[in-house]
Amino acid sequence: MATEDKNRATAAAILPLVGGAANVSSIAHCMTRLRLGLHDRSLVQDDALKAVPAVMGVVDDDTYQIVLGPGTVARVTPEFEKLVEEGRASAPDPATVPVTAEELAAQGAGMKAARKSKNATPFKLFLRRIANIFVPLIPALIGCGIIAGLNGLLVNLGWLPSVTPALAAMASGFMALIAVFVGYNTAKEFGGTPILGGAVAAIIVFPGVANIEAFGQKLSPGQGGVLGALGAAVLAVYVEKWCRRWVPEALDVLVTPTLTVLISGLVTIFGLMYVAGEVSTAIGTFADWLLSNGGAGAGLVLGGFFLPLVMLGLHQALIPIHTTLIEQQGYTVLLPILAMAGAGQVGAAIAVYFRLPRNESIRKTIKSALPAGFLGVGEPLIYGVSLPLGRPFVTACVGGAFGGAFVGFFNQLGDAVGSTAIGPSGWALFPLLDGNHGLGATIAIYAGGLVVGYLAGFVATYFFGFSKDLLTEFNVSQEPAAASPVAAATPAAATAGPDALPKEPAGV
Repeated sequence: MATEDKNRATAAAILPLVGGAANVSSIAHCMTRLRLGLHDRSLVQDDALKAVPAVMGVVDDDTYQIVLGPGTVARVTPEFEKLVEEGRASAPDPATVPVTAEELAAQGAGMKAARKSKNATPFKLFLRRIANIFVPLIPALIGCGIIAGLNGLLVNLGWLPSVTPALAAMASGFMALIAVFVGYNTAKEFGGTPILGGAVAAIIVFPGVANIEAFGQKLSPGQGGVLGALGAAVLAVYVEKWCRRWVPEALDVLVTPTLTVLISGLVTIFGLMYVAGEVSTAIGTFADWLLSNGGAGAGLVLGGFFLPLVMLGLHQALIPIHTTLIEQQGYTVLLPILAMAGAGQVGAAIAVYFRLPRNESIRKTIKSALPAGFLGVGEPLIYGVSLPLGRPFVTACVGGAFGGAFVGFFNQLGDAVGSTAIGPSGWALFPLLDGNHGLGATIAIYAGGLVVGYLAGFVATYFFGFSKDLLTEFNVSQEPAAASPVAAATPAAATAGPDALPKEPAGV
């Protein structure tokens, strides 16, 4: 089957299982998931979706998320969008379909129950908004980060001196203007006019701010960075909304954008840039202090607790911290340590493979998911193996803790290991590595951390990951036709809500 036909077939298999085109309100995708806004969640057939060959798992969160994996999701989503458009064009207008009051009441009650089941706290909703601002920037961060790494290698080797300045421009151009993109996305996410958010954030990187004095100090272009841009754009949204309420419609097109940029700009220049600059500096100082003094202990905690943090959705708070560190230092020292959580998952999965020699279904799942796991895509192993089994998920976190401790120990010795971008993990992070003691030492330390994570995850899972009852239950031959053998043996895992399954792993 041709690739396009395969992707369309996957989309065609998914659509009726989420209630058809009429039930889809929005379509988007991230690096691994098809994210759908649905009118009625009760129409979704979870078990049937998990049986679709290309589907690795589902997560019922603020959007309904179907895990397809990197590459696949980017190809299936356009086909899914086409099918939805075709379905809507051929379907009758829902407004013309008679609906009884009882049906409307039942639908409303179902939607209310679904909202309650999500248990979306204001803090988690805020973190999701922050993630929505920064996640769209990840492809540019990755591309520019790899170019920066290539340029650094060529400079160190003395090769292609006529080309390296061009590569430096390509690698640095986006980072020089990242505040503008953050401002644009922030205004869009918080309900304002995106270009006004970008315009206010652009003040931060304008070279002319060097001639302005605030709090007794000269400002510097870029002071406050992405945090300042975030705050400036949020302020711009509130100013704009205030103007929309009070400015007469006849003057709105002239007065509202002017006042938005003027008021927000003045506050940004004479307040936010200085405050955000101090906060950004404090973040960088604290990260350096933590790893310089905490070392192995800090790495143990960060590597071990990262996946539980992901499960709670709290990992999204790290995205602006990573971005701030990259903006300040050229790399984030936190991501290589957090990436060890994925190494622990790989080691644990290999141990499960050897501990369950009779379970062909689980072994097949592990064999198919391991290549992606080595490349830092942990979802197939998490959903299909460790999390439903329970104890192996905990021992996988132990492996991540030991890997994180290894990298943290070398940071304490003065060998900083960082990543010039966020998103990739595992072996995929090698092209993005950077540090303060040469690329060779940086790669060796990171590779050593992965090996330690693999070994610790394997040993902890092999010897402590299974009780006698768990071995008795799972070390048996199962039907290979089962879509998710572990989930089939543990129905609770298959129907778990958003707080029982991991959210999008950032750097796992």
